[in-house]
Amino acid sequence: MPTLVTEQGIVHYETYGRGRPVLLLHGWLGSWALWRNTIEILGKEFRTYALDFFGFGESVDHQANFSVDNYVNSVQQFMDRLGIPKAPLIGHSMGGTVSLAASVRFPEKIVKTTVIGSPIVGSSLNLLLKLSGYRGIARIIWTTPALLKLFMRGYAHFIAHDGHLVGKMIVEDMSKISTESFFQSIGTLRQTDLRDQIGNLPMPVLGIYGKYDRIVKPSQSQVLKESAPSSKIAWFERSGHFPMMDEPDRFHDAIRDFLLNG
Repeated sequence: MPTLVTEQGIVHYETYGRGRPVLLLHGWLGSWALWRNTIEILGKEFRTYALDFFGFGESVDHQANFSVDNYVNSVQQFMDRLGIPKAPLIGHSMGGTVSLAASVRFPEKIVKTTVIGSPIVGSSLNLLLKLSGYRGIARIIWTTPALLKLFMRGYAHFIAHDGHLVGKMIVEDMSKISTESFFQSIGTLRQTDLRDQIGNLPMPVLGIYGKYDRIVKPSQSQVLKESAPSSKIAWFERSGHFPMMDEPDRFHDAIRDFLLNG
């Protein structure tokens, strides 16, 4: 299990393949496990790195800072520690928001940026996620973790074609997080608004959005295009919030084409 020790904590990651580096960033309640198939497919041509954000998966933050802003910093630290001068970022949901924010903060290190079902404006999250960003509500939700996991198993059938697989993945990932990482991360994501920051990004940007996304409003694809006019949008007619699972072949073809051709 590869880990990177920093002053702030321990970053767990998985890596596979050879070639130019590519960083994969997961979403809220997730972990590197989201990218199991992706790292193998892209690993045929690239050196893939799938990170666990602090407070998720196997990464530990001793300072208990689980904010989106801190995740942006952790991407830069990760690249610096591993000697990765430049790389594309591929982020799902919250991970895509982190990818865009990182592209704004240190554009010299980001070659290309892909966001997948990601909020450009935090208010586009569904009501359940927005409520989870309040400490009091998060604590109430977390008092009955068994009930929460049962709910998530059922809810997964509402947000993905393979609800059983997605539900199992979410429940496994949730067993590794705390109340603080649960509410801080989504709370700061809810307050994020990147519209005024991404208009002049120098790198190519690809937005992948599913027509049936019930976690983040699909109309965020329009917000991305309006805020960053040079960005490209890939619209997935048969996908929800997890196009890498709903339409895996098309998804990986789109990612691979963007990485190779831009």
